[in-house]
Amino acid sequence: MPSHTLLAVLAHPDDEVLCSGTLMAQKAKGSRVVVLWLTKGEMTNAFGPISTIETAKRRKDLGFEAIEIIGIEGRFLDFPDSAVEVGVEASKEVAKVLAEIKPDGILTWGDAWVRGFRHPDHQATGKIARDAVNFARIAKVVSPENPHREFCPIFTLRDFHSRMPTVAVNVSDHVEKIFQVADHYRKAIGFGDVEWLKTRLQSAGSRWGADYVEEFDAWETGEGLTESLLPHMNADFDHHPPRFSGRKM
Repeated sequence: MPSHTLLAVLAHPDDEVLCSGTLMAQKAKGSRVVVLWLTKGEMTNAFGPISTIETAKRRKDLGFEAIEIIGIEGRFLDFPDSAVEVGVEASKEVAKVLAEIKPDGILTWGDAWVRGFRHPDHQATGKIARDAVNFARIAKVVSPENPHREFCPIFTLRDFHSRMPTVAVNVSDHVEKIFQVADHYRKAIGFGDVEWLKTRLQSAGSRWGADYVEEFDAWETGEGLTESLLPHMNADFDHHPPRFSGRKM
């Protein structure tokens, strides 16, 4: 049995370029790692004037090829690309996946201000995923799956302007495959310039005394340099109690 399970809830197949090293680092710890893409990225023009159905098929294939490189699991939902909307039903749909997988931590999009990170789908996906952690606790929402009530800390892709606590994952042992994943997407859709990504990882590494680092916002855990997101660092604040006495959720 894997010691931990990490679930990455992302918007499009290629979002994982920004966290592939962390996904590999977690897998290397013996964990189960799953990527859940909400859309198939069918609105891209990268393939020229072909149908959205064919585009979705090609991008879905690209996603599965990418996670084969990373060595993890992946699945898709059917949210519309460039039209992901925050809402109760959207979060409940994702909550059902959480109840099935029962992750020990969630990696997703966070609040963002800079181009790319602030894509409406990214922002909506992060809110949907974060709300889904709460809905996954409710039996009537996730039935027939059992609710997932264990502590499930949230980590989000870090925007340049963020002032939230930072957890930095040393991904130096995985750079070859990180760049392979990036180039895989660059050749197909144009996103994933290796030199840009190398600079990004080295810049983060310089802040932590490591060669290559991926940084994330730590919403509920401690901060610092680590080899993997899970097991999580303990926070220096008291969490909400896991369950109120005498109340069933």
